[in-house]
Amino acid sequence: MDAGRLIYVMGASGAGKDSLLREVRPRLAGCGFVFAHRYITRLAEAGGENHVALTREEFRLRLASGFFALHWESHGNCYGVGREIDLWLAAGRHVVMNGSRAYLPTARERYPGVLPVLVAVRPETLRQRLLARGRESEEEIRGRIERAAKYAVEDGDCLRIDNSGLLGEAARRLVEGLRAAAVLPAPPGRARGGSAAAF
Repeated sequence: MDAGRLIYVMGASGAGKDSLLREVRPRLAGCGFVFAHRYITRLAEAGGENHVALTREEFRLRLASGFFALHWESHGNCYGVGREIDLWLAAGRHVVMNGSRAYLPTARERYPGVLPVLVAVRPETLRQRLLARGRESEEEIRGRIERAAKYAVEDGDCLRIDNSGLLGEAARRLVEGLRAAAVLPAPPGRARGGSAAAF
């Protein structure tokens, strides 16, 4: 059985990664994809993704025990992805995970066949989303927008998804991108090299 591929989804805070992953998940049902939960030192009630909340001590103990396949720290929180993804990949499943741009080089070393996916939005759209979220001050929002403007991945194989408009359209583009990368099979009756069907 061929090994699966790691789909490494990145994007600035407010780009809508979590919403996009929730939208695309049912579209990939039955196609050999599994979605990895992250272990985060953040309360489960904090909102956003459906993560596994750990205290810093719990995180440290799991890290010391080798329970994480990937782990990093960002904005004061620790993030981990469990070793279960290695079992899923070995079983031929494609694993979709929410990753960090800064940690991508390490993920590439660990999983050479990784497919990076960069979720981006226009600056004004990002500002509106951050304001609606109500978590940051105006100054913090300006800082996030400035950092997002520098949020780029130079690798030529990175799949870029514009999530500035309708969520369903961004999900369709992601599905078609996975088809173009030969991760997702072409629809029945259409040759792999043909034009992709709307999804």
